[in-house]
Amino acid sequence: MKGKLYGIGVGPGDSELMTVKAARIVGEADVIITPKTEKKDGSVALHIAEPYIQEHTEIVPVVFPMVLDDNEQSKGWEEARRIITGLLEEGKKVVFLTLGDPMFYSTYMYVYRLVESAGFDIETIPGVTAFCAIGSHLGYPIVEKEEVLAIIPATAPKEKIDAVLAVADDAVIMKVYRNFSEVQETLRKHDMAEEAVMISR
Repeated sequence: MKGKLYGIGVGPGDSELMTVKAARIVGEADVIITPKTEKKDGSVALHIAEPYIQEHTEIVPVVFPMVLDDNEQSKGWEEARRIITGLLEEGKKVVFLTLGDPMFYSTYMYVYRLVESAGFDIETIPGVTAFCAIGSHLGYPIVEKEEVLAIIPATAPKEKIDAVLAVADDAVIMKVYRNFSEVQETLRKHDMAEEAVMISR
């Protein structure tokens, strides 16, 4: 009998913010896949899930190259698919950990498509997104009443960001580490800078 893949969002950083279901599935896993980059050791997602992991559970780090070269990326995805489907063929209960929510700017989405296309059973368990956790922590409503919320990657083309902010009441801007000064300038341009909040891990 073939195994099953679970994509689990571990939330923004606090182990207690993982859902009851996520914690239970992690505790029942035969294998836990932890995505990592070539440059960094360890896994933040694994550290968050650690309180729920059993001693017998096998931990398998899988490297996902964070590069612009499509060929290198494709090799990384293919290697991940090979490892995960191999474990599923053995009938293993495999958990893929991801920060925040699995379907929100996550490496898991690519893995999901590859494994699903190979015909394996998959279940995705949602997690708390960082921006929702930040709003709760600061007592800062993300959006209310008839307001329009925009979620924007700071890596998007500047014209696109300007166009979206021009019609949005509120905005969540992700991935600002590469161009923080440009983001500040853009927020000032749209009169959003004074009420903006910046949070970084």
